[in-house]
Amino acid sequence: MGASVSNLVMDCVQTKVVFFSGADKAAEESDSGAWKYNELLLPPLAVSTRRRLSTLKAPSGHGPGGETMQVVYARCAGLDVHKKTVSACISVCEAENKQRRTRVFGTFTRDLLALVDWLKEHRVTHIAMEATGVYWRPVWAILEGHVEQLLVNPQHIKAVPGRKTDAKDCEWIADLLQHGLLKGSFVPPTPIQDLRDLTRYRAELRQSQNRVANRIQKFLEQANLKLSSVASNALGVSGRQMLDAIIGGQNDPEQLAQMARGRLKNKIPELEQALEGRIRDHHRFLLKQFLEEWNDLGQRIARIEAEIDKRIGPFEEAVALWQTIPGVDRVTACNLVAEIGVDMHQFPTDRQLASWAALCPGNHESAGKRLSGKTRDGNKWLRRSLCQAAWAVTRKKNCYLSAQFKRLAARRGVKRAVMAVAHSMIIIGYHMLKTGRGYHELGGNYLEQINKDQLQRYYTKRLQRLGLKVTVESATEAA
Repeated sequence: MGASVSNLVMDCVQTKVVFFSGADKAAEESDSGAWKYNELLLPPLAVSTRRRLSTLKAPSGHGPGGETMQVVYARCAGLDVHKKTVSACISVCEAENKQRRTRVFGTFTRDLLALVDWLKEHRVTHIAMEATGVYWRPVWAILEGHVEQLLVNPQHIKAVPGRKTDAKDCEWIADLLQHGLLKGSFVPPTPIQDLRDLTRYRAELRQSQNRVANRIQKFLEQANLKLSSVASNALGVSGRQMLDAIIGGQNDPEQLAQMARGRLKNKIPELEQALEGRIRDHHRFLLKQFLEEWNDLGQRIARIEAEIDKRIGPFEEAVALWQTIPGVDRVTACNLVAEIGVDMHQFPTDRQLASWAALCPGNHESAGKRLSGKTRDGNKWLRRSLCQAAWAVTRKKNCYLSAQFKRLAARRGVKRAVMAVAHSMIIIGYHMLKTGRGYHELGGNYLEQINKDQLQRYYTKRLQRLGLKVTVESATEAA
């Protein structure tokens, strides 16, 4: 009539089976002696909120202890994924009988296939797992197509401190899933995931190339070569040719300055002074290594970009829509497609997309007081791309986004203004991808036209304070 527990060992995999039956109704929490007659509950002093949730009777209804929680998924499972093991708990709640099975699997492909067979054997329809680093991705890939999956933010299902084990974690995830208390995270389809890996790797390669370029610049300063003081790009066509000549043993500043190309030819006297340094064999050796590394990274970036162009083919329409927004070039558009995808139906509203990207103010309110509006830590790759586009659009003339930036920067500061423009961009992109229509420019004076009369009164008062007599006349009437 109570709960029976049996431990089984099969093929070096530990299985724990727990059966709950015979409990017609939950005991009242206020009854100190009720636990003696209902084995589903522990003594009141030892029971926790988590334990009460996981041991209440499954069907919804009213009882002496109040209304119990409704079961959403009768057969579900929770997975606690780690590098070497996956703890799985199957929770079956049908009629008046609740059954729970816990088992630990390895993370090799053979073990994960055994996990699939085990879930199918018990007719599991839904599973939930935590987004733990990259360890969830192979588990997700193998289970895809067999059951409905839910990827959950670990911050939303934290266990009670002091009562955390792998077995309890997977049981807790299964309980929350069974009662419909979990919200799934956005997991893009496989083609978008592959594209995302490529775009992120390209960004990392560009960062590495920039680090090498900075190292070259510092090393040139050690040899007292002031090439960057004259040339805007020390690693341009002219700069690389000069550096190759220096590595080859050329020390004459006049000969090196004659290698200038384009507009740099107008600065030959300055180049002769900048290239007169103290170069040793040590400098030539390391400079050669740095340049080879810089060129190798450039070749790798070119190969990655060629692969991105090949994979982005099915999503060219979305890329073209993103490029209609001022400040968004092709590289940024590919990054945005890789991070957000092309199907906007996964986000019910544009606000939810902005919240998922963490490009909106955070909520931290207590006792009726707003404590902080700091943005959350969201997708850093998406935020970086949108903020770069926001910075680029600030220099554009007669543009709504640049006008928005200038208005906000004067009152709230440059950084908040950039974040606000990035927020506007992702809202615009959401509606473009959902409707299939490109960006419509409102103009740089759109915000001024909204409150035209108020703005007129404001400037009139300011002029009157300077002791001037102001007469306002419409330009059409004057004509």
